[in-house]
Amino acid sequence: MPVAEVRADPLNLELDAPFEIALGTRHEARNLLVEVETEAGVVGYGEGSPLPPVTGETQGAAVEVARAAADLLAGRDLADYRAVCEDLRAAFPGANSALFALETAVLDAYCRSRGLALSELFGGSPGSVETDLTIPIVAAEEARERASSAAGDGGAGFSHLKIKTGDEVEAAVERVAAAREGAPDAELKVDANQGWTPEETLRFLRRLGERGVELALLEQPVHREDLAGLARVRDRARVPVAADEAVFSPEDALAVVRADAADALNVKLGKSGPMAAADIAAIAEAANLELMVGCMLESALGIRASAHVVAGLGSFDYVDLDGNRLLAEDVVDSGASSGPEIEITGPGHGVVPETER
Repeated sequence: MPVAEVRADPLNLELDAPFEIALGTRHEARNLLVEVETEAGVVGYGEGSPLPPVTGETQGAAVEVARAAADLLAGRDLADYRAVCEDLRAAFPGANSALFALETAVLDAYCRSRGLALSELFGGSPGSVETDLTIPIVAAEEARERASSAAGDGGAGFSHLKIKTGDEVEAAVERVAAAREGAPDAELKVDANQGWTPEETLRFLRRLGERGVELALLEQPVHREDLAGLARVRDRARVPVAADEAVFSPEDALAVVRADAADALNVKLGKSGPMAAADIAAIAEAANLELMVGCMLESALGIRASAHVVAGLGSFDYVDLDGNRLLAEDVVDSGASSGPEIEITGPGHGVVPETER
């Protein structure tokens, strides 16, 4: 399965509505699409979603890295996919979104050539994966309405919601409390995207407790380099604490474990790529930590690649793969996937983009 050609292009996707988190507001996803074609004409597809405050890349930089990788991949046998992925990471350290797209395209092309679902490469069968739905930083009344539409009586059927915070503490408390009113039976997670100090985080939890609102998980409340602060929150909080932006690599995961800083690790393929995601999952299991999978603003291509890894590994406690549900238009017809179930099929990750954008 030698590689004959690598193509990389921008992939711009409008959002259905502005999406605000503690790191800023997005109006569109400025992604990249990578295609790896073998000499036999089999094409594998990969996607990355650069976000400079998180991944450190712009769209243009990610596309240029992916195009530069063509020389490294030319003629490589995809049967050696593990060595190919390791060589890509060694050649382009820190190019997280570009590497996610490249690795996914490599693995997709390999699996399509073999007639395998991507999940089978990681040890499991395709099927369906259930995701939560994210409520961005919005006013309390809008959070109530969104929660009710997603998980309330007559809603879309979501039983898990994630609420973005990291802004002013009292506003965040009101947002989460309103979401609870809109979806009284849903499991609630909160993601502060590094927006708070440890003291602000504990004040948020205290005020939320006074309102009688319980959380299933608190995700990355403090800066990713402040493992001591994250550990202090974990020690004093009555809710499990997850590390997200603090974990890009297996080495990062080990640092979190050694600092006793989290109850859960959030694996995003957009940070680590598929192969290292499996290594991080193994570290979480060995350390008796829970495991979460997250996403960026990816289309069905990136989302279903991640869902295949979830189905393959079978060890995730929290699934946050709703990025394509926030798009005005997906790269494939996703009308059947407006609810919480992500249906995955093969070969590969099963997605062929309908159009070049």
